[in-house]
Amino acid sequence: MKQERIIGIDIGGTKIQMGVILNGVIEKKIKFPTRANAAQEEIIQDIIQQIEALETSFTGIGIGVPGLVDEDNGIIYDLVNIPSWQEVHLKEVLEAHFQKPVFITNDANMFALGEKYFGKGRGYRNFVGITIGTGFGSGIFINNRLYGGNYASAGELGSMPYKDSTIETYCSGKFFQQHYGSSGYELFERAQHGDPKAMQAFREYGSHLGEAIKMILLILSPEAIFIGGSVSDSFEFFEEGLRESLNAFPFKRVLNDLEILTSDVSEVSLLGAAALVQDHLEELANLAIVPSKTDIKI
Repeated sequence: MKQERIIGIDIGGTKIQMGVILNGVIEKKIKFPTRANAAQEEIIQDIIQQIEALETSFTGIGIGVPGLVDEDNGIIYDLVNIPSWQEVHLKEVLEAHFQKPVFITNDANMFALGEKYFGKGRGYRNFVGITIGTGFGSGIFINNRLYGGNYASAGELGSMPYKDSTIETYCSGKFFQQHYGSSGYELFERAQHGDPKAMQAFREYGSHLGEAIKMILLILSPEAIFIGGSVSDSFEFFEEGLRESLNAFPFKRVLNDLEILTSDVSEVSLLGAAALVQDHLEELANLAIVPSKTDIKI
């Protein structure tokens, strides 16, 4: 990837993170609370002011959000945790203000992009990146290309029905709070000290995650699955339950060839935002040098 300074932004319901990325290195970064109940315009102004304070010289802006995105037009829809953001023409507003290209996608896609360009995904053509924290999202790479589908919503496995609720209820941090009355982090600390109940919680969690991964295998059959997000820190405690669940998968050759790895890239989503911008800029540059039909002489 070319050495271009890029602004990466990860917008969440409780906080917004920004970084300045140059040649795969985050030169500086900031984090500030999301004023989730503020008006749409006020949150946009927060973002503009923080960008201006962070960096004035950059090539483009890449943004990830936890919701639906019209990627061509940069319109964000229906953010559950930010009620005023039901239809936000963020690309149009930011491009008019900064006179720089802006590209927006789902935050799980940013994780997959970061893993592909800067992490373990570099060695795989087909993989799924799962990011697990308070929610459950996944980004898909097929033949070395990110596949986002319509409204960047491909891979929203968390919304699929499972047991009495959804995949997200059983395969994100919500599981620990709802079924064990503690946060995943609290149980992780207890598991590190050998607490039997905490270790059982992670085995049970791993079993549910294994069921979700079976769905991914049946639909996409990727070479690898990368797990990121805060819950991935406890992989050593839920791996056993995960593997036991996967043992029931019917296609053993697929399972035997599958790699399941945790992400070890710091701030992988911010790096994914840089990759998003670079991908689009390179694509636009390639289109610019393709001759039109009127230019072709026979």
